Amino acid sequence: MRMRRRRRKTMARSSVVVPNLVDPKSYLDHDMLEVWRVLRAQDPVHWHTETSEGPGFWVVSRYDDIVRVLRDDVNFTSEKGNVLATMLKGGDMGAGSMLAVSDGNYHTSMRKLLLEAFSPRSVAGVERHVRRIAKQLIVEAIEKGECDFARDIASAIPLETICDLLDIPQGDRQEVAKLTKSALASDYENPEAHADMAARSAIVVYFQNLVAERRKAPGTDPISLMATAEVDGRRLKDLDIVLNCYSLIMGGDETSRLAMIGAVRAFIQNPDQWRALKDRESSVDVAGEEVLRWTTPAMHFGRTATADISLRDRTIRAGDLVTLWLVSGNRDEAVFQNPDRFDITRSPNRHLALGYGRHFCLGAYLGRIEIRAMLDGLRAFVGAIRQARPERWIYSNFLTGMSSLPVVLERDPAPAVGWEE
Repeated sequence: MRMRRRRRKTMARSSVVVPNLVDPKSYLDHDMLEVWRVLRAQDPVHWHTETSEGPGFWVVSRYDDIVRVLRDDVNFTSEKGNVLATMLKGGDMGAGSMLAVSDGNYHTSMRKLLLEAFSPRSVAGVERHVRRIAKQLIVEAIEKGECDFARDIASAIPLETICDLLDIPQGDRQEVAKLTKSALASDYENPEAHADMAARSAIVVYFQNLVAERRKAPGTDPISLMATAEVDGRRLKDLDIVLNCYSLIMGGDETSRLAMIGAVRAFIQNPDQWRALKDRESSVDVAGEEVLRWTTPAMHFGRTATADISLRDRTIRAGDLVTLWLVSGNRDEAVFQNPDRFDITRSPNRHLALGYGRHFCLGAYLGRIEIRAMLDGLRAFVGAIRQARPERWIYSNFLTGMSSLPVVLERDPAPAVGWEE
């Protein structure tokens, strides 16, 4: 109790008004860029009081502090959850098994195993397929006249890619897509009660069946790789494989999809940057990094302190929950020049959208392939982009982005130059 009073006294020194970061509606009702800007300036290590959803937690908003915590595996652990939804409930069911919420030797060995499946050499064939899909979807959207970029293009590219990599049967893919979207976010303010938990459970059951099949007849996909390999001298349990499949499908779909949608809206709102892309003032590699910084689909990661440690003028106690707001760090004025400007020529671009340190996104190379293919396809085949109707934003305290973006893609009258499959 004494520790809580000390925190309240500390809070009294701050004039920062922070909305309830646990409530998904807060991110739609408030100018969060301004909230983060004020926090970075006045209270960069902020104590968020407890809510009806769980205990209080620290809010870290500056780039350098976020990096410090993400690379400190001694004083901070991922094994008690790495996002608010699980941290506030006391932990993650995948702790110690799922790559994202494991540390130590197991994490190192598991990551090394899976990196084989996500290496540039391993995904070379996938990259060619991604470019074909991007071209096909964009050309079809042009011919239709109006499309929902979120549903018709951005949802299909990453899902097809990760499903190809995991060798998920074609007939299952639409249902898998529906479940992944329901598991972490909602299209509506008041989703069906416990729909997210039901979706997560359904994904786990689906992969349990798939793992059983791959045990009997392994292929060359990551699921088969996990089913036949040893980690730390033992075969992986079915549950370990299932939980890592869950993590791969969620991470492989959400980040790229939301980044692509955000990129198109950014081009609509910044026509000079669309012209810069069309005029090849920037490579799609450099532009893709700015898309990731600008959109930062995963707003935060979380850690739990394992020891008392000081961060700026705050003392974080062992057992405290610490949230690291990548969405704020990627707009930090101390790191990025004109951070609130979408600039596809920005270089260097040391953004945190894919994480940092030992838990840097396993599928980063794959995600970048998908975003580059989409940008290259738009540049090659689209002359202009117009928003047809209002967008719809998702409800989530973890992800940010749109579930619907109706647009008109106008055909480029000049023939596509340099498009190679």
